[in-house]
Amino acid sequence: MKAICFYTHGGIEVLESRDLPTPQPGPNQVLVKLKAAALNHLDIWVRKGWPGLHLEYPHIPGADGAGEIAALGPDVQGWSLRDRVVINSNLGCGHCEYCIAGMDNRCVSWELLGETVRGTYAQYVVIPASNAYPLPVGFDEHVAAAAGLVFHTAWHSLITRASLRPGETVLIVGASGGVNTASIQIAKLVGATVYVVGSTPEKLALAESLGADHLIDRSKGENWAKIVYQHTGKRGVDVVVDNIGTTFPLSFRSARKGGRILTVGNSGGAKFEIDNRYIFAKHLSIIGSTMGTRTDFASVMNLVFSGALKPALDRTYPLKEAQAAQKRLETGEQLGKITLEIAD
Repeated sequence: MKAICFYTHGGIEVLESRDLPTPQPGPNQVLVKLKAAALNHLDIWVRKGWPGLHLEYPHIPGADGAGEIAALGPDVQGWSLRDRVVINSNLGCGHCEYCIAGMDNRCVSWELLGETVRGTYAQYVVIPASNAYPLPVGFDEHVAAAAGLVFHTAWHSLITRASLRPGETVLIVGASGGVNTASIQIAKLVGATVYVVGSTPEKLALAESLGADHLIDRSKGENWAKIVYQHTGKRGVDVVVDNIGTTFPLSFRSARKGGRILTVGNSGGAKFEIDNRYIFAKHLSIIGSTMGTRTDFASVMNLVFSGALKPALDRTYPLKEAQAAQKRLETGEQLGKITLEIAD
């Protein structure tokens, strides 16, 4: 099969186009013939590597994908060849206490497709049968792939973990990333008022097109917390979505007393200083979240299939041009999700 892989960590130049053996499904697994894959910042972090990350080389990146079932492993039930599917990239063991309780994203041996397990930058990928989700007839594979990880992540964070309610106010730090554009739409669907901080007029225009109510251009002033306070009558917002990390000090200031700070990542850096006085003086809750449960995935993907939620799409590249696709993502030029076209 055709695949994009790497044998060592580094820059985009380590990505290679190779012919690799097509994997075969084991018990309770299916082989998916991919039509589309979607990029995530995870792909860049895995390519660059971090201490303690151990991969089987060659490693194939990619968490998101959609296509059709090409082979069934032993004991697989409920699926047939050529069934169309979108992939849930959250890999739980299925038998630990968390998985049994329906919290598979907290699995004791949790893995993420494309992180430590070979992923979707390829013509075929093997996944557990339980991680395939039915794709409606005629629904575009690129839209499905683009929605998978980011809408799953945003839904679990905003709805399951933070219990976002109608009438609340939400501040989203960042205007064009996949999770943030998903968060804008989910918050609006719930009935929240959405504030977005963005770095360029183009990214803010994207946020506005997705339903954002108030736009804050940080290029005109770095103290956007002050602007949030002015817009909210010095009250602050109920919920802050901050997946950057290094912006926590401003997020704390932007939140009202009793506010919730949501984080699913640290794209600005893993380590930074915070002023603890804001946390206890304002009764803030910091809520961490990773991916979501199978129930979350079904809930949010059904909303995508119905058209209630729509991933913002940027560009599509042929699989062989994955280097160029990752370069666009890494430089922050994208306005929405980047996808890969995977030909036969």
